[in-house]
Amino acid sequence: MTTMAQETATGRTATPQTASTIRRHELAAFLRHRREHIAPEQVGLPRGTRRRTPGLRREEVAQLAAVGVTWYTWLEQARDIQVSVQVLDALARTLLLDPSERAHLFQLADANDPRPATECPVVTPALRAMLDQLDPIPACLQNGRYDILAYNRTYGMLLCDLDAVPPEDRNCMILSYTHEEWRSSIVHLEKSQRLMAARFRGSMAEHLADPTWKTLLKRLRTESPEFCEVWDRHEVMGASPRRKEFRNTHVGRITVDHTDLWLGPARGPRMVTYAPADEESRERLERLHAIARAR
Repeated sequence: MTTMAQETATGRTATPQTASTIRRHELAAFLRHRREHIAPEQVGLPRGTRRRTPGLRREEVAQLAAVGVTWYTWLEQARDIQVSVQVLDALARTLLLDPSERAHLFQLADANDPRPATECPVVTPALRAMLDQLDPIPACLQNGRYDILAYNRTYGMLLCDLDAVPPEDRNCMILSYTHEEWRSSIVHLEKSQRLMAARFRGSMAEHLADPTWKTLLKRLRTESPEFCEVWDRHEVMGASPRRKEFRNTHVGRITVDHTDLWLGPARGPRMVTYAPADEESRERLERLHAIARAR
């Protein structure tokens, strides 16, 4: 049998079966490490006097995550078993994983995280500083699903009071089809909806099996007959700069030029900017920024 060292020496890449085996062993080691570094008190369990295992016992993790002890033991033994996203979610919460560790867990399990993306690794302190520096030009960070990951003050008051919107609802598709204030702020709403749906369909072709994309699509089809009508047209469109008009409740009508600044491959995370298209719009955005700062 050819070893990994021999494969490396000969320049051959690992087979899919070998890659899967490597992932299982990395997952097992990661779970053991996290389990052994969590004190019982952190998850509400008594330490007791007979505890020899550092951190949590396997049966304690299994109980807290509501999975079978034997099944969890097999997982730590790198057995070739199927792991659902629901179980991975429960393990992530039980093991107190932070966002980066949670993402690592799902990657090792070769699974897609179904949790709505309210945070993203691309939202670095430097990018947040850039958003602030762009004020009074409205700007935000979005992913391919139109989740609004971060925004500056002017953007936060451009179409509605975005701070008042629950994080799980901060999605441009959801807002443009279900949020009345957001919808009323878009001058050419129907055109905007069709363009967004067409771009979303084009992006989703790469994520057809992704639970987060399927969950968003199901929610839109359930909550908006308008979306169903537009979606069933099967229109597809790529990203392109364009002019937009908004009716802001504080300063009136604003005309802007929309630009996407890509932070990775096209259809991935991007910074969205709305530069004023005329002097009147520039003055109104400055007034809106002043109102946002005074809040």
